[in-house]
Amino acid sequence: MTDEQEVAVIPLVEERVSITKREIETGRLRVRVSVQEREQNFPVELSHDEVEVERVPVNKAVTQLPSVRLEGATTIIPVVEEVVVVEKRLVLVEEIHVRRKSTIETRNVPVTVKSEQANIEMTDAREQSKTRHELGTGQEA
Repeated sequence: MTDEQEVAVIPLVEERVSITKREIETGRLRVRVSVQEREQNFPVELSHDEVEVERVPVNKAVTQLPSVRLEGATTIIPVVEEVVVVEKRLVLVEEIHVRRKSTIETRNVPVTVKSEQANIEMTDAREQSKTRHELGTGQEA
């Protein structure tokens, strides 16, 4: 043999697995929702209150605000108002005393007094016309 040997190379192969995934559309799905309505009756207990209001006039003077009170099923709510009270009184403040004192005194008072006087002269018939003319009366004496 020779110094050189022939070497045979034998490649050894190994398979390796590489796994990958991919999505494949195999189909589609469509969902439609429909609503169906139907009427049903359910028993329900309902309560309600009715209120009756009565206004009762009292017209009474009070010294303090009355409180709300309950008499049976009736609630009584007092309603008050402030009112102005004006009081008029006659008050004798004073008396005025007036005394009358009468006195008599004599005084001399100057007064102008007029008086008329008539002078009558009797004459005989001959002078009568002259006298009438002087008097201017046109009347016979």
